[in-house]
Amino acid sequence: MTSFYLIGSLRNPVVPEVANTLEKLGFEVFADWFAAGEIADDSWQAYETARGRTYLEALKGYAANHVFQFDLHHLHRCDGAILVYPAGKSAHLELGYMAGLGKKTYILLDKYPDRWDVMLRFSDGVFIDLESLIKELLTLKST
Repeated sequence: MTSFYLIGSLRNPVVPEVANTLEKLGFEVFADWFAAGEIADDSWQAYETARGRTYLEALKGYAANHVFQFDLHHLHRCDGAILVYPAGKSAHLELGYMAGLGKKTYILLDKYPDRWDVMLRFSDGVFIDLESLIKELLTLKST
């Protein structure tokens, strides 16, 4: 079975929908990071600030390490990654990390971007709709 780490934003409600669709097609999809909720990062920041920690100190703390190790474990065990737009900076770091590991990477755009970025070519494919992405992914299952 081909497994994918679904990368995206905690504020992107499409992430669970994409995960469900791909799982129905027989792919293993890891998107459980989404369960933390859309204000998880804000809550972490508020907590660390209340404890008197700077951003750089918080990045070295137990909470950040726990979340990082959780995500890293699943990035390593999955065969590839799909970045679902819109997403933030950390999502692009995760996708780049997966590409650096030599794993398949794909980007699912939510719309044609106003500002183009040629570096999306680092991925194995960029798609504007889920149907096109699915068509590509199904070719992986047949090989």
